[in-house]
Amino acid sequence: DAMDVLQRRNPPIQPLLAIVQVLLSKNKMLCCVGTLEILSTLKIVEEVLKLNEDPRVHGIYLHLPSAALTTRVLETLKPEKDIDGISDLNIGRLVRGDLSKGFVSPLASAVLDVLEKHDAPLEGKTVLLVGGEGRVGSALQCLIERSGMVMQSDAVVLLGGGNIDILPTCFRPGAAVIHCEPTLESGIAELIVITVKMSLWIFNVVRSCSRWIQGQQYRPWRLRSLKLQPLTPVPSDIEISRAQIPKPVNQLAEEVGLLPEELEAYGRSKAKVCLSLLDRLHTQPDGKYVLVAGITPTPLGEGKSTVTIGLVQALSAHLSLNSFACLRQPSQGPTFGVKGGAAGGGYAQVIPMEEFNLHLTGDIHAITAANNLVAAAIDARMLHEATQSDKALFNRLVPSVNGVRKFSPIQFSRLQRLGIDKTNPASLTPEEVTSFVRLDLDPSKITWQRVVDTNDRFLRKITVGQANTEKGQIRETGFDIAVASEIMAILALADSLEDMKNRLARMVVGTSRSGQPVTTEDLGVSGALTVLMKDAIKPTLMQTLEGTPVFVHAGPFANIAHGNSSVLADKLALKLVGRDGFVVTEAGFGADIGMEKFFNIKCRASGLRPNVVVLVATIRALKMHGGGPNVSAGAPLPKEYIDENLSLVAAGCHSNLKKQIQIAHLFGIPVVVALNVFKTDTQAEIDLVCEIAKGCGASDAVPCNHWAQGGRGSIKLAQAVNEAASRPSNFQFLYNIEMPIADKIRTIAQKVYGADDIELSPAAKDKIDYYNQQGYGLLPICMAKTHLSLSHMPDKKGAPTGFVLPIRDVRASIGAGFIYPLVGTMSTMPGLPTRPCFYDIDLDPVTGEITGLF
Repeated sequence: DAMDVLQRRNPPIQPLLAIVQVLLSKNKMLCCVGTLEILSTLKIVEEVLKLNEDPRVHGIYLHLPSAALTTRVLETLKPEKDIDGISDLNIGRLVRGDLSKGFVSPLASAVLDVLEKHDAPLEGKTVLLVGGEGRVGSALQCLIERSGMVMQSDAVVLLGGGNIDILPTCFRPGAAVIHCEPTLESGIAELIVITVKMSLWIFNVVRSCSRWIQGQQYRPWRLRSLKLQPLTPVPSDIEISRAQIPKPVNQLAEEVGLLPEELEAYGRSKAKVCLSLLDRLHTQPDGKYVLVAGITPTPLGEGKSTVTIGLVQALSAHLSLNSFACLRQPSQGPTFGVKGGAAGGGYAQVIPMEEFNLHLTGDIHAITAANNLVAAAIDARMLHEATQSDKALFNRLVPSVNGVRKFSPIQFSRLQRLGIDKTNPASLTPEEVTSFVRLDLDPSKITWQRVVDTNDRFLRKITVGQANTEKGQIRETGFDIAVASEIMAILALADSLEDMKNRLARMVVGTSRSGQPVTTEDLGVSGALTVLMKDAIKPTLMQTLEGTPVFVHAGPFANIAHGNSSVLADKLALKLVGRDGFVVTEAGFGADIGMEKFFNIKCRASGLRPNVVVLVATIRALKMHGGGPNVSAGAPLPKEYIDENLSLVAAGCHSNLKKQIQIAHLFGIPVVVALNVFKTDTQAEIDLVCEIAKGCGASDAVPCNHWAQGGRGSIKLAQAVNEAASRPSNFQFLYNIEMPIADKIRTIAQKVYGADDIELSPAAKDKIDYYNQQGYGLLPICMAKTHLSLSHMPDKKGAPTGFVLPIRDVRASIGAGFIYPLVGTMSTMPGLPTRPCFYDIDLDPVTGEITGLF
């Protein structure tokens, strides 16, 4: 009946029992008993481990001799699949009387069933167990004692095999004598035991399967927040981070409903999360989706990451609402350059902040390796094509192995692109061989550059191929910072491993002399790129100072890329938080850059629609936009930013803040303004910002003190977000994807930046014509523009008007899936200042502690 019910409710699921046996030759055992015992134990452990992790197997029965049931074997057996009830945990649960989760030995249960039928009630009766020193005996003894029988002689149970002689005086006349190991002389009681045991085995397998199905369902959170005791004055970020002991990452994962098999730990405090979660929870409704953006920032940054973390700490640790933060991984360029890390700050941080800000789980290193493998493949291919004949190239690209020559799978893709429908290398004509082996890249039209995750201005333009071994293949190229790589953008926009593989294959690295795009798939390298990126595609789980969960994944800049964390991190988090939970994700720089790209690029790729925009503002940035003096990193703030100045604040609100609220409304999403409070802000300034923000169309505007107080300082923001998320939104894209490329650029320039028009350089016009010819005209636009102004002029603050936006060049990231116009002079490789952050970063060799990170 239980089997029928299970299969009616879950037709695809078939309960499966795996039986492990050891078959050994007697002769071999006599010759080498010790070695065979070791080998057989290792083999048993190996097979049990495989069965433990096989989701198709719901029960494991170890049909082994007693000597093979070693402690090591029994410790290996997963208790959830131990349908024979012999693992330590299942025996312990039985002794404790907790039978709700574990399994009881079917044999022991069958014996008890026979005893009950033979002489009910059992209470007060006596029974004698013979050969009951094993685990089944322990289980039976426990069951008998729980039934009220005394271990004497109203019944005799023989647990061991072979002939066992028992004196008739050991039991009363008419007592039941049950042999648990069947013989030719077995009576009806023994047959009943066997039948019941087999039935209970099947029942346990079905029960194990049912428990597995139940375990795959969405699990309500049991989040234990970490307590904060904020100090005044607020210590340094690294001191605060180090003072809080994070929960073990496997404990955090369990609290938010992740299964052990969905976690790949990287030390104690961080772990990769497997994408199989999306399949497991595919029917689970998504939670509410919140985007944190900002006004146009000062060079110091305005604290979007800090607001994001403070908000989720308030939602989960103080309002008991499920919430996940989704953040980008910081580049080492800013960490060791000017800006510092990106773990948040004060009492709103991701911890451990050292691990967050440095190598994390190696995703950026994987991107660097993959990117530079493509660069190496380009130059190597150009060298070999320049120095070999068609025949020599073909023989090396399609080598004969053991007398057989065949194409590799990735070469079939190139043949298909060329329109060659052949599978036998020998059948290609000389013209087809030439087309196949010669990419014929034009050195002047190679768009792919090498990357490194360091601010290094002297790599912006370099010359390669100067060694004699490169046979005169000299060309100019350059380096980008690693997070500007197209592979980073692909990591952030892919929604599955297969999608990432396809995007990596579509990346265009340059143009042939005949004007055709050349892809990584043409180079034969895209499969290897996927291998290098197979772990990087999994988001990294960490936690905030108050123990709430965070996904850290991908890290494209917003001024030279699309500037958002990964689609996959958001999708995983939206499933985990549940229908009433919140996922808070961050877009880089101002709303005109990161938010616009979030809506027009990321939301198109993901299919997700946000419920609320949180717009971060600071009084110092508003004063700058209101006409205050310039702000420089590392220099003291002018007095206008320290003293109360309501006129500067009001001017900044009516220009930049108002414009950024209007930009959000272009997409039909409600806006909550979060004023990130600094100690120099006065109450009059704070009240003025909140009043003007509401008057400009914000659903609400609240001051936030998370930096000094943690989540408690953002409770009002959390309440405002919760309220705004409950209202209906009317999301819409800014432009129709089918519009011409120039019109899409013009729409962004006019509606978002406030420009009168755009001016395309001759090179930009030629590129647009070329992309249209190649069929790239339906891609969204990713503007590469300064983040320091709504315009292309960094010194123009507030909300400039009356300008024409110059488009110097237009490039394409075909794998990532967007066209990116270059506005003005944008560099994809930052430089170091006179005094970089690395001056203050050091390591104590005695304690191993890092100092100077912020």
